[in-house]
Amino acid sequence: MSDDLVKLSALAVRDLLKTGQVSSADLVEAAATRLAAVEPQLNAVPTLCLERAMQQARTADAARRAGRSSLLGGLPIVVKDNNDVEGVRNTGGTSIFRDRISAESDRTVRLMEANGAITLGKSNLSELGGAQTTNSVHGATRNPYDRRLTCGGSSGGAAVALATGEAWLAHGNDYGGSLRIPAAFCNVTGLRPTPGRVPRKRLADPFDTIAVEGPMARDVADLALFFDAMTGYDPGDILTAPSGEPAFLEAAQSPRKPARLAVSADLGLLPVEEPIQQALSDFIATLEKAGVAVIRGTPDVSGAMSAFRVLRGEGFYATFEPLFDTHRDAFPAPVLVDLLRGRDQPGHAIVAANRYRSELYRRAVDFLDEHDFLICPATQAMPFAVETLFPASVDGQPMQDYVDWISITAIWSLTGLPAIAIPIGFSREGLPIGIQILSHARREADLFRLAAWIERELALPKTPIDPR
Repeated sequence: MSDDLVKLSALAVRDLLKTGQVSSADLVEAAATRLAAVEPQLNAVPTLCLERAMQQARTADAARRAGRSSLLGGLPIVVKDNNDVEGVRNTGGTSIFRDRISAESDRTVRLMEANGAITLGKSNLSELGGAQTTNSVHGATRNPYDRRLTCGGSSGGAAVALATGEAWLAHGNDYGGSLRIPAAFCNVTGLRPTPGRVPRKRLADPFDTIAVEGPMARDVADLALFFDAMTGYDPGDILTAPSGEPAFLEAAQSPRKPARLAVSADLGLLPVEEPIQQALSDFIATLEKAGVAVIRGTPDVSGAMSAFRVLRGEGFYATFEPLFDTHRDAFPAPVLVDLLRGRDQPGHAIVAANRYRSELYRRAVDFLDEHDFLICPATQAMPFAVETLFPASVDGQPMQDYVDWISITAIWSLTGLPAIAIPIGFSREGLPIGIQILSHARREADLFRLAAWIERELALPKTPIDPR
């Protein structure tokens, strides 16, 4: 029974809950069995709160018997280990917070749980901002498609938990690609939403529009279901607003072939490894065979990463400045570079970066006005050795730092536009490859319709796998 349940989609399991064929307690037990089998090999969910989850499950089961329903109905999820879950450790992946226990859940978690999510545990992440899931508290999380390789990051534990059936849905967040990169490396889906869609935890800068919370899932419909459970107005996040839109699940269940879209393999300037280029080329052929007008092109993004580094440094230093003097030795060397940049860069560099960001946004909007969607790879590199913080080179081009290799996602974070990451195939070695699709702000429903159509056309496997 446990094996059968973990193989099902979140939607299928929610239907079983509704009809009373399974209970939330059954699901927690099934997930606990799967976690016990997978965790020693992959280390995706190092902090568990199964007793708390079982208490939540019993409450959800009692509510259902009494005729009270919720959107998720008592579905188990995992929460990234940089968000607060009441009574559970929140390390943020750093020794600075190794023993921190959350006194209460943050607004993101409160909303998910109010909508019927049951938290099984905290998924592993990078140490303070990288795109490789390893840290000084919990160690490395491995890719289930090849345990020698990284699962990407920073929401890497979330992606691995989904890919292996440890949970049906997974929460994550994204600054420079953290929902999109691990999705691509693990054959799952992730959505970086428009800022303001999902209430965020308390941030040092509540007006920031680069950091967002978002959902991950094994397929597009499950992703939309979870997004519905994450969206809403919260007075604690000034970017949020009430919305009267239809459920996003309705969009995901109504696949729509686009009339036209734009595709770029490299944004005109980035190195991208050959298996990814080949997979994208095959994908373009599929689109054109289906009658989609495919335009090769992209907005001009030259100079974007210089602006990203400036604004990342400013944001990181604003967040960690209170801890900088007392815990300087605890910051990983690459993160320390960002912090020092944020501390020491001149004001005119910040002005120039913000000006560039505004210009990039306007170019992207003008481009989308003409083409509706822009598709490009979700990663520039294939999964690399788990012991390596970042690849030394990509397609023969040296990488200058730990964010250089994620330029293809970080650039779009600057715009604040929504992006959905979905799989499009596998390399010759059997490693997943994914794309990201961008559209106008608050057009997530259109992204779900297109992604669902692509998913149907490609018909890639979605059943959880055993570690390889």
